[in-house]
Amino acid sequence: MNDIDARASAGGMPRFTRLRWLVRIIRHPSAILLLVQLSGLLLYPFIEHTRPARALFGAFGVLVLGLAISMVRRTRGRAWISAGIALPAVLLNVLDLTLDMPPLRPWWAALEAVFYFYAAGCLIAYMLGDRRATTDELFAAGATFTLLVWAFTYVFVLCQTLQPGCFAAAVNPQAPRSWTELLFLSFALLSSTGIGDVIPITVHARAAASLEMFAGVMYIALVVSRLIGLTLLRRGE
Repeated sequence: MNDIDARASAGGMPRFTRLRWLVRIIRHPSAILLLVQLSGLLLYPFIEHTRPARALFGAFGVLVLGLAISMVRRTRGRAWISAGIALPAVLLNVLDLTLDMPPLRPWWAALEAVFYFYAAGCLIAYMLGDRRATTDELFAAGATFTLLVWAFTYVFVLCQTLQPGCFAAAVNPQAPRSWTELLFLSFALLSSTGIGDVIPITVHARAAASLEMFAGVMYIALVVSRLIGLTLLRRGE
């Protein structure tokens, strides 16, 4: 090792290794989508209360939508379909943020849910279409899970908009549940790890929650278990 390589590696990871990891991440958009979605978990609690923060929330949502569309382009899905769903959703969300128009909220929530369900369906078809488990498909498994979580969260937003008070919690039981609370509920239901302190109390909200629990069990049983089996098979070969 020469002096340059020694100095590059003295502070941690060598420069060449860092560049190699960067190239790998760029080659796997599903990894970027997963990272952005998980980053949103830490960002949302700080940006969901005031109007400027809601604008930042909308901008972050546009970034997630763009990454999801880029993922659809890599699958057998149609990017123009996902873009045709995402653009009206973004437009209605912007109008709601700028003009404070509550009647628009059910429409953009429904469009957002449809978009994320479509993107998740495209990624599931992509993962089931291969007979070998690649690194990109392993990242796609995590990204698809977060897409389903976001999709059902918007379903809960739609339910709450059309039927106020359909979700209760230990703190301020009658108040509308925030995005972070509904996102937490969606994660708990899809992962089958419980329900937390946010509880659906109307029949429609409970029906949506039941569908998410069913979707979570089937996703782990059919998609994740298949990828694990293919990975073990590849290592055996």
